[in-house]
Amino acid sequence: MNRLFIYTELLWWAITAVVMAAILWPIYYSGIQWPFLITNILFIVLLITLSRHIFLLQYSLIGKNQLFKAIVFIALFPITFALISELNKFLIFADEQRMEILTHMLPYEQQRPLETYIWRQMVFFGIGSIIAAPVLAGRLFMSVWKQYNNRKDEL
Repeated sequence: MNRLFIYTELLWWAITAVVMAAILWPIYYSGIQWPFLITNILFIVLLITLSRHIFLLQYSLIGKNQLFKAIVFIALFPITFALISELNKFLIFADEQRMEILTHMLPYEQQRPLETYIWRQMVFFGIGSIIAAPVLAGRLFMSVWKQYNNRKDEL
């Protein structure tokens, strides 16, 4: 396997980690107990990773691996429904229990901006990852189809 692909993959994971840390820093710094931390991390990582593979599939480690693309294609359908379920859990929590129970110990002038930030970034990354999963599935299907047809024409 080409070292350039491995270095590029490592670079993208480092970029993803930095972006994730920057997005979650205000929540961590405020000191609140964030019950959706794992879900939030999952949304951020999946949106960045899936979007990257949508546009840069041919430059990734899975770009030429037909079997792995087929496995990921099949796995993206239950992943999409799991993401929808997780976003729904957050929205139900935000509607029924309100975000104030998380930020009640902060000074009043910091509560509303943090609640708004948490809401917006969760919804943005949640919906983004929910949209990116089936789009990547379509992209993977198209890639497998093209590679299969090109190989078939060569025979």
